[in-house]
Amino acid sequence: MCDEPAEAGPPLCAACETELPWLGAHCAVCALPLTGTPEGGPLTCGACLRKPPPFSRVEAVWRYAFPLDSLITRFKHQAQWPMGRLLASLMSHHLQHAFSEGLPRPDLLLPVPLSRQRLRQRGFNQAAMLADWLAGELQLKQQNTWLQRVQDTPAQQNLDAAQRQRNLRHAFALARQARVQGLHLALVDDVLTTGATASCLARLLLKTGAARVDVYCLARTPRPGYA
Repeated sequence: MCDEPAEAGPPLCAACETELPWLGAHCAVCALPLTGTPEGGPLTCGACLRKPPPFSRVEAVWRYAFPLDSLITRFKHQAQWPMGRLLASLMSHHLQHAFSEGLPRPDLLLPVPLSRQRLRQRGFNQAAMLADWLAGELQLKQQNTWLQRVQDTPAQQNLDAAQRQRNLRHAFALARQARVQGLHLALVDDVLTTGATASCLARLLLKTGAARVDVYCLARTPRPGYA
């Protein structure tokens, strides 16, 4: 990020690592950034209290904010894969700590799929690359063909929460060879915004017999106006 020398380990100096927007206080279910955590323990946001999502827990490392957003953009839209590899390495450290603190290890990682058209345009699926790197570092299994995007819907970035949910109806399917019955699965993606995609996929997996679905992502988008 700054071209200063880095110590052994991830190619990131201590100063730049400190400046990354680490998640901090967040919802214990969906990882939405919150302004504080009371002495009684972790909070659950109002949305998750009113309507619990189909996934059990989101594990995110950072808030989607500067300079992390530029690193993800360079990885996702400019094919600068070393940026993604660096973020995946830091994410694996976060997950290793979460596992040591009691987070159940999943049986399988499943990357969020891209449509065939978008995959041809981009040339790669960033979620599949993240899942592959995480599987290697965490010694987990992964399947990048079980989840399929069967409809090429408009990009989610420019839609509000309700539009995102409508946009994803019938967008995903499970491959014929997939066997998810009784498994604890973890969806892998780069950024979680409203959770519409993760919820849609989690419902599909639970409906077909999965025992539990978690979500692992690099970053969680705060609500508008979050300070």
